[in-house]
Amino acid sequence: MDFFKQLEDILQIQIPSQKCKAFKTFYKDYTEGSLTFNYQHKAKVFTEASYTGFCTLVSSTTGAKRKKLSTPRGKVVFLHAIAHIEYSAIDLAIDAAYRFKDLPKQYYDDFLSIAYDEVRHFEMLEELLKGLDSYYGDLPVHDGLFEASMKTLDFTERMALVPRYLEANGLDVTPMMIDKFLQLEDDTYALKIIDVLKIILHEECDHVHKGDIWFKYACDQDNLDYDIYFEIVEKHYPGSFPRKKEINVKARQEAGFSCSELKRMNTDIQCS
Repeated sequence: MDFFKQLEDILQIQIPSQKCKAFKTFYKDYTEGSLTFNYQHKAKVFTEASYTGFCTLVSSTTGAKRKKLSTPRGKVVFLHAIAHIEYSAIDLAIDAAYRFKDLPKQYYDDFLSIAYDEVRHFEMLEELLKGLDSYYGDLPVHDGLFEASMKTLDFTERMALVPRYLEANGLDVTPMMIDKFLQLEDDTYALKIIDVLKIILHEECDHVHKGDIWFKYACDQDNLDYDIYFEIVEKHYPGSFPRKKEINVKARQEAGFSCSELKRMNTDIQCS
């Protein structure tokens, strides 16, 4: 079985349970060393996300109206949004391993382990949705993450934009999510959600760190200054810096961001 053809097939699976199962089987084969590598396999540029068949797509500025997190419906809206991010992250990590060739084995180890984590995150969130009589696909979604992946077919740009920008933003937001649920005293379901969010936050920090390593590897290969990160982000998301929102300094530094980078993102940052 060819590594790249297998990943291509998994990326195109449109049923979440089947995609997760197929990837777990693939990952087992990979870790056991039973796959071949056809580096001549040409990667596809996909025209639509794998969830298009079962999710209603809307503009990124449109979506399910937020409701109070203390209500079951409010929890469903919240969990569905996070589940969509994690499901999209499965394809993002798989695509990173599928699309970019002739890299050190550690690169593929890293991004496949990220995909494995994202599968687990998605399944935990889906279980929480089921506990509220909902499911992934129950609410409309946007395809911003898919669009970002297909806009970054260059290795350096992908490493900058996906792990170091889009995923890193989660390091800032997730602690605030946790705090909101902590305010729901005596809400046992809120506690279950908090437990999952803490796992995601811890593991996403590692994912961003892995992306940071390979972004710097890509820059070193092409003799680029690491500050090109800001140019790449502004190219795709103009006006991203400086940021007004709070930044998780500790998590971002653990993930590889320098103090000078953080201060460039937000001039009020205190770090060393």
